[in-house]
Amino acid sequence: MTDRTQTLDSAPTPAKKKGDKQLNLARLLLEGRAFIALLVIIATFSLLSPNYFTGANFLTMASHVAIFGLPAIGMLLVILNGGIDLSVGSTLGLAGVMAGFMMQGISLDALGVVLYLPVWAVAILTLVVGALVGLVNGVLIAWFRVPAFVATLGTMYVARGIALLITNGLTYNKLSGSETLGNTGFDWLGFNRIFNIPVGVLVLGVVALACGFLLSRSAFGRWLYASGGNERAADLSGVPVKRIKISVYVLSGICAALAGLVLSSQLTSAGPTAGTTYELTAIAAVVIGGAALTGGRGNVRGTLLGAFVIGFLSDGLVIIGVSAYWQTVFTGAVIVLAVLLNTLQYGRRAR
Repeated sequence: MTDRTQTLDSAPTPAKKKGDKQLNLARLLLEGRAFIALLVIIATFSLLSPNYFTGANFLTMASHVAIFGLPAIGMLLVILNGGIDLSVGSTLGLAGVMAGFMMQGISLDALGVVLYLPVWAVAILTLVVGALVGLVNGVLIAWFRVPAFVATLGTMYVARGIALLITNGLTYNKLSGSETLGNTGFDWLGFNRIFNIPVGVLVLGVVALACGFLLSRSAFGRWLYASGGNERAADLSGVPVKRIKISVYVLSGICAALAGLVLSSQLTSAGPTAGTTYELTAIAAVVIGGAALTGGRGNVRGTLLGAFVIGFLSDGLVIIGVSAYWQTVFTGAVIVLAVLLNTLQYGRRAR
């Protein structure tokens, strides 16, 4: 009799079942908020403008998304580790300037010659510059224990200052190169298409797939999530915490440099102020995508959706003729809402 009573008492009531269903629905909406927001943005602007919902426009907007989607992927790795990288915008600008500088020719005064590098060499050296900026960040944070905010804030100013010094505040124009000098093809990233898809979008897709594989199928990914969730426990478990920390900042620098190459290729010019505030856009894409700023939670899929939300929203506002000032207001409101939803999602789990 007692066992029967206990069984009946423990059986779920209709009210409890209804509450569980509502909770599951709320959790589903929270976790899929970036995708839902993207669908709402597309539907809204498609109604407001007949030019929005076209394949050509989607490809154009996607090529714009690639420019800050690449730094956002690098930022995701850093945030998963529990850090922050404020230098990605300046690294993007510095990378573009370095590419422009090399495309103009490197003067070797001692030999009395000007060296013109092939485009592939320019691209590799530019990525090396991004990796070096990330390495400086990683060493400062991992080995010298400088707070990530302070370290990357400092390198943000240093990288921007170097870009200004190299160009003397001017812009490198006409980076298309010359056939006689063997350095043509720099605009290939910005203007060429493969299967009618912009190369910049394909680059973003390849980087996203590689990063997704790294996070889900490798020991590096497991170590990254572990160190971001609880660095002390991960260290005691044998995870190479310092090496992981340095690696994510190096990868973030490479992603930012790659974005600098794509942007300068699209513009066929490189200026020292390129990428200004892109670090905030990258952080926003990661947050909108559902990653926790405290580390240990997030994925590439969500970050890509967050980047597309920001890009499609900004371009949609331009298409319908909304003032640039209002664009900033709307983007900021979306970011605040995303942070609020993140707090509700992860705060509830913590409790």
